Amino acid sequence: MSLFAVASILIVISALFGYINVRFLKLPTTIGLMVITIVFTLLILVTSFFNSALLEYEILLISQIDFKSVLLDVMLSFLLFAGALHTNFQQLKVQRKPIFAFATFSTIISTFLVGVFSFYALKFMSFEVEFIYCLLFGALISPTDPIAVLGILKQVGAPKKLETKIVGESLFNDGIGVVIFLTIYQIAKGGKEITVGQVAEMFVVEVVGGIVLGLFLGWVTYRLLKTIDDYDTEVIITVATVMGGTVLAQYFHLSAPLAMVTAGLIVGHDTIRENSMSEVTEQYVDKFWELIDILLNTILFVLIGMELLVLTFSSKYIIAGLLCIPLLLFARYLALSLPIKLFAKKLEFVPNTNLIMTWGGLRGGISIALALSLTTEMNRDLFLVITYIIVVFSIIVQGLTVGKLIKWVTKQNRN
Repeated sequence: MSLFAVASILIVISALFGYINVRFLKLPTTIGLMVITIVFTLLILVTSFFNSALLEYEILLISQIDFKSVLLDVMLSFLLFAGALHTNFQQLKVQRKPIFAFATFSTIISTFLVGVFSFYALKFMSFEVEFIYCLLFGALISPTDPIAVLGILKQVGAPKKLETKIVGESLFNDGIGVVIFLTIYQIAKGGKEITVGQVAEMFVVEVVGGIVLGLFLGWVTYRLLKTIDDYDTEVIITVATVMGGTVLAQYFHLSAPLAMVTAGLIVGHDTIRENSMSEVTEQYVDKFWELIDILLNTILFVLIGMELLVLTFSSKYIIAGLLCIPLLLFARYLALSLPIKLFAKKLEFVPNTNLIMTWGGLRGGISIALALSLTTEMNRDLFLVITYIIVVFSIIVQGLTVGKLIKWVTKQNRN
């Protein structure tokens, strides 16, 4: 099956499911698409008992797609640039210290806590899993997914200061999360011993290097946009920034996600917009990237739903996944507590910020992509099922109820 055929089928399915959601379910796009795709896949599994042709065709389609590469190497840069482009830079600047603490300190603490909790939980269920693999699981599941968070928070009416903290954390914690994951991954593979200096070097190269590249890309894009007034060309320049910047980041082994977030924040800055874009160009740039955001999100969550077919399910795996949900939420609550206490007096925090950020910290495709990179020796099948169950719960259950939680907390504080 050709690449064009695979892409065409995915877009047709995404358009159909998107129509069903808008026409009948009327759920937030990410949630509706995942629900419809999972139901569709389960129906195909049921019909396979009578005729397996459709199931075999869907498995063939999924086998043609390298989910990890498609998401991490291609889609993620576009999605993060689009998300950062429409993020309130001024609010992000005001909240930069707690956001930095959430994206670094809290991610590290959460990785360790999830690793400990899951190790003893799996041991209780008679799974013989080494502690280092549980830490690896903690690293891949701790970072919140900016794609899932951005898609849902837009529709729940969260207070702007709180929304900025959640979105800012999710945009920036990928860098530290990937560094932690890669470090533990190398240790788990039984390679050479990793020193503190090597970890620090990896952090500087990946994270700091990615941010510096993003600053450079944002500045170059700004200078180019400022010297012309042609909306067609200016939209193409922003696309070139994302695609060319991603290639550069991959070539120099820098964090492409952080580079795209930084570049998107600069290009989307109100002052830079006023100095470099006409009103017509600004409208075209915004509408173009909104469309890209919606299209790729639609395809991504259809793919997440279809990944159900590659999982090796067993009752024990499912129970382990369900057991890990409250453990992950508890670990996140604890990991957020100290930064919130440190900055609560200096900055105005919405009451019950920890509760809302814990429930609003959604997991998504990034966690699944990292889980897919595990080897068989690292208990890949077990952790992939656990990750998938957490992601589905996170997007559907937490995503549908976080708005109600925010409204309830707001109402309680008024009373």
